[in-house]
Amino acid sequence: MNLPLIDTHVHLDEISDPEEAILAAKKAGVAGIVAVGMDITSNEKILTFSEQYPGVVFPALGYHPWKITISGIRNNLDFLHRHLDQAVALGEVGLDFKISIPREIQEGTFGDLMELAWEKNKPVIVHSRLSHEETFEMVRKHNLKKAVFHWYSGPMAILKELLLMGYYISATPALIYSPRHREAVTAAPLKQILIETDAPTAYQGVISTPAQVLQTLTELSRIKGIEIEEAAMKTTQNARDFFGIV
Repeated sequence: MNLPLIDTHVHLDEISDPEEAILAAKKAGVAGIVAVGMDITSNEKILTFSEQYPGVVFPALGYHPWKITISGIRNNLDFLHRHLDQAVALGEVGLDFKISIPREIQEGTFGDLMELAWEKNKPVIVHSRLSHEETFEMVRKHNLKKAVFHWYSGPMAILKELLLMGYYISATPALIYSPRHREAVTAAPLKQILIETDAPTAYQGVISTPAQVLQTLTELSRIKGIEIEEAAMKTTQNARDFFGIV
């Protein structure tokens, strides 16, 4: 395929051999990788990767709900205040009501992050496990212009609202086997879909790499009933528009 792809969500710091993964991705036609951070440690690594691979690795700096600690909130927010201008997006951030961290702490932190995104005028990459309505309402309340709801598998009513607001959802290799994810991606217009792997997440027991964003693209083209080249062209342009990647 001649058209370059962009994997819009990779935990590059969690991949055992990042350099090998990047080279394999480039060989597979992946021209860009949006590397997402989860806390200060991973954010620092992401910034280093983006310096080592300029124009290939694009940093998104975040504070993931899994990483929230009461003692760490201030330092993580301060780090993001200082460094978010170096990133193409704020993320991964959000809410996760399946974990034990109290909702009020998660929501307070996410609210602060939304204010930061508004202040810095940055797109947001949103994690929303069992919290689709709450994350959407907080994003909308803060008048954010750009948000992508990562791996959306939530209620169709919320999906309809977020699409009307102009927000995006991302498609992952889980399209192959997840009915709810497939339903959401089927319903969303192609112009509001980004493709990703969430590497090194394992799908049906197989650890993913950025090169496998081609699998996401292939399944998306099947769902939409279009040629894979058209799906590639449009999702790559979506990513460029969303993240401001030239």
